[in-house]
Amino acid sequence: MSSIKINGHGHILPEPKEIPSFMKEKKLFWIDDDKKFMRQGDWARPITDDSFFFNEKIEWMAKHNINHGVMLNLSQIYCNGWERSDAFDAIRWQNDFNASVEERRPDKFTCGFVVQPLFLEDALKEIDRCVNVLKMKLLCLPSHFLNKDEEWVSVADDSVLPIFELANEYGLAIEIHPYDGQKMVKLKDEYWRFHLVWMMAQTADTLHFYTLKDFVHKFPNIRTCFAHGCMLGQANYGRRLQGFDGRPDLFEEAQDPRSSLGHKNLFFDTLVHDSYTLQLLKHRVGSAQILAGLDDPYPLGEMEGVGSSFPGRVIDYAVEIDIITQKESNDIWHSNVLRWLGKEKL
Repeated sequence: MSSIKINGHGHILPEPKEIPSFMKEKKLFWIDDDKKFMRQGDWARPITDDSFFFNEKIEWMAKHNINHGVMLNLSQIYCNGWERSDAFDAIRWQNDFNASVEERRPDKFTCGFVVQPLFLEDALKEIDRCVNVLKMKLLCLPSHFLNKDEEWVSVADDSVLPIFELANEYGLAIEIHPYDGQKMVKLKDEYWRFHLVWMMAQTADTLHFYTLKDFVHKFPNIRTCFAHGCMLGQANYGRRLQGFDGRPDLFEEAQDPRSSLGHKNLFFDTLVHDSYTLQLLKHRVGSAQILAGLDDPYPLGEMEGVGSSFPGRVIDYAVEIDIITQKESNDIWHSNVLRWLGKEKL
């Protein structure tokens, strides 16, 4: 029985000097020299843990007996609403940086790459470059993006089909992660509502479209993981079925959501914050479709020093109260992550 632990949802920041000067000059994204804040335009976010950075991340992993980490792209580099040239340069830099992290310590890190769906030609070329040149096999996509008509649409939109077709050709793993909720919803930004509530709604919305458009069967060679357990997507399942059954006139040519439930290529991470939500997730999709995700080192991740949190808290407590078995826990930490990534071993 394996005791190897793979964290399927982590983040890593570059050192300030690793960010090109044009990023700060254009106020696209930068980090203060003292590494206290990350910044973008007029926005700033405190860097709350040293493990945002490469060497400290490895030390943090060792401290918590985490053998390997999947590092997703930075949500700030989804580039929604950016000029094409800025998006091209920033995305290329972000993907080169993530590739360098994996190249430096392939034993410790698997890294994702990002594209902006609005600029489809650039996105397809970047997928080719990342797969064939950088040898990366994990595509990170925003749950929503701003299209050419300045409408917010789910990434499971017909206009994005060429991206999914190419990902299917390459047999990629995909991560769908929310961001930019405050730009989509006209509500005052207070009490962290866009991270605590609306991010959950964003992933639920994209799961809604992903299943209705039958992406799991259209693209059998990709394996897609929804961030944060797609928490509201699990709670909302019955309502979606009621709507699908009750108003068939609104779902012409759409696939019954039941056909995707528990599909072998549809995964969800454990960053749901309480074990009873994890219990619902297990009941909905089965433990085999759940993978460990800590969302470190953000304070909304499983970080020590935030309340009673520590890395793996939800999984450990679920074992303690018999929601999952120890064998299921081991698989969530290891073999399930490998199946999502499409790897037999690391």
